[in-house]
Amino acid sequence: MDPHIDVITLAVADLERALRFYRDGLGLESEGVIGTEYVGDDVTPAGALAMFKLHGGLILALYPRTELAKDANIPPRPAQSGEFSIGHALTSKAEVDALLGRAQAAGAMLADQAHDRPWGIYSGYFRDPDGHLWEVLWNPRLERPQA
Repeated sequence: MDPHIDVITLAVADLERALRFYRDGLGLESEGVIGTEYVGDDVTPAGALAMFKLHGGLILALYPRTELAKDANIPPRPAQSGEFSIGHALTSKAEVDALLGRAQAAGAMLADQAHDRPWGIYSGYFRDPDGHLWEVLWNPRLERPQA
């Protein structure tokens, strides 16, 4: 097995709001909402979603919470946060501070101000408008591939 992750899909309450946060607020590039021609019903999920192509080929997808539950054939549940975080590594403390500020200006709630951690990284957390937890960090020992 070649372990890797290709797509991370976040369940969102309001697709347009989530798109604005990630595209307009954080500056991620997206074609906008796609798949609107696939209309769902009470059982079949609709196809509308938004996608962002990230570094290394990873795709971040936003999909309405109700449709993701139908697509995965699981019961819909209320949103929960804090069960995992998505990490975004940057190349300096200043970049961490800048991205946390940009996220907050776009509507994110800062969960933790950036500060030096005892294990040697500098990081802070924010929650997107749907409560998804993001850690923004700088690790001086982490080698990042050049874009």
